[in-house]
Amino acid sequence: MTTCTPAQGNATGTFHIASSLAAALDALNDYGPEGAAFAGGTWIMRAPIRHQPLKGCYVAIGKIPELTEIRIGPDAIEIGAAVTHAALASALADLPEFAVLTAAAGRSANPAVRAMATIGGNLATSDFSAADCVPALLCLDAQIEVSSRSGHERMSLEAFLTQRSALAPGRLLTKIVVPRSRHKTAHARLTLRKAGDYPVAIVSLSLDVDATNHVRAARIAIGSVETVARRWERLETALLDRLLDPSRAADMAADLADEFAGRDSVEAPPWYRVSVLPGLVRRATATALGA
Repeated sequence: MTTCTPAQGNATGTFHIASSLAAALDALNDYGPEGAAFAGGTWIMRAPIRHQPLKGCYVAIGKIPELTEIRIGPDAIEIGAAVTHAALASALADLPEFAVLTAAAGRSANPAVRAMATIGGNLATSDFSAADCVPALLCLDAQIEVSSRSGHERMSLEAFLTQRSALAPGRLLTKIVVPRSRHKTAHARLTLRKAGDYPVAIVSLSLDVDATNHVRAARIAIGSVETVARRWERLETALLDRLLDPSRAADMAADLADEFAGRDSVEAPPWYRVSVLPGLVRRATATALGA
């Protein structure tokens, strides 16, 4: 059985520093439901504020080499789960096809959080509805790699979102794989007061357009409006074969927005989250067109 040493400043939990991915998976398997991975810690460290109990043991994975790498290949990019938002935004800054992900990682929260928060934590935290990178990766058709002692499993991000809260002990999100394309992408978010606020609503999109700006394929994802980010498939279908025009796209969004229920929170009521979607669609499509 793997043992932990007391975590500094944490009277109820303990802390184990894993020397390798295999060691981390062993430790998480040994600790079972009482253990959890710890990378940036920006969500975990605020657990007492949310009146949530800490785990009995945290396994530090933030320094494991394969989890902190970004590999840019000709057909896809591979992002280690412990890559920070700041590092991701910097690595993708010169790749226009990933403008949506660069914006999502580079504008989330505030600089201090972006320097610590990891992409894996952003995707794996099931009770954080306002994560910027989730809709961005949904529109990019990302695949998620989950690892355990028995090997690696690849699944769509959509599939991962449905099961992330029930992952068996010893299973860990280790990599995100995003295919490359020539699509136009954009990320639009609305906050009420300042950049550091959680977004009220997020629109991320990836569009394949021809030389006359007619839409050949579309992937649009909505975040923060409901509890879990998801694709807006009805709007995607409505845009197909049409000239991409930001005002017309916003009108279509207004006609179709009734499918969203919205979530209630201290930041905004459900109806307001839904009401701002057409404006965000207009902004995102204009950004994608370079307007």
